[in-house]
Amino acid sequence: MDGLDGYPSVVVHAAQPGGRRVYIRGEDAGLATSVADVVEFLRRAGLDDAPLDDPDVVEWRGGGTAVWPARADDPDEGQTL
Repeated sequence: MDGLDGYPSVVVHAAQPGGRRVYIRGEDAGLATSVADVVEFLRRAGLDDAPLDDPDVVEWRGGGTAVWPARADDPDEGQTL
């Protein structure tokens, strides 16, 4: 499931206002606001069984699955667990 030239197929970028940008196979899959969004993007790309914790498949930049930006409607959201 590795991407081109041995790079991960999925890259989840560091948190920015609104979420984390996700690229799958070099294509912009969208802005994720939670792990559930990443899972949905993977499902849409046909990667339902992609292991989120495998760095050969998913590269989490700026923190792992527990790091998300705070939402304006929830001041506790976005804290690292």
